[in-house]
Amino acid sequence: QVQLVESGGGLVQPGGALRLSCAASGSIFSINAMGWYRQAPGKEREWVAGISSGGSTNYADSVKGRFTISRDNAKKTVFLQMNSLKPEDTAVYYCYSDLATTEQPLVVLRYWGKGTLVTASS
Repeated sequence: QVQLVESGGGLVQPGGALRLSCAASGSIFSINAMGWYRQAPGKEREWVAGISSGGSTNYADSVKGRFTISRDNAKKTVFLQMNSLKPEDTAVYYCYSDLATTEQPLVVLRYWGKGTLVTASS
């Protein structure tokens, strides 16, 4: 089985910063892309940022210049550094990982974490 566990969410004042982490564990053979989505109350889930196995990064326009995604391949962990947080960044943040398991090393599937709540409010 594969698990993705997020951490680092919480309450922060507008203009503040938070760092999210997401660690993958279990019977993992290889990991391709990793990244983050978010879902604000009453809204659809939206993609935030992604990072390839080689370290190439992409960001949604709404977070470009404020958020930085990175990964530690040895620890199977992806990070999201969020600076200059705005009230509209308030959401549950979900990490994802496109990976293959040892049971099926040629099949790449997307796995999801259960989410961590980020609230930017005064």
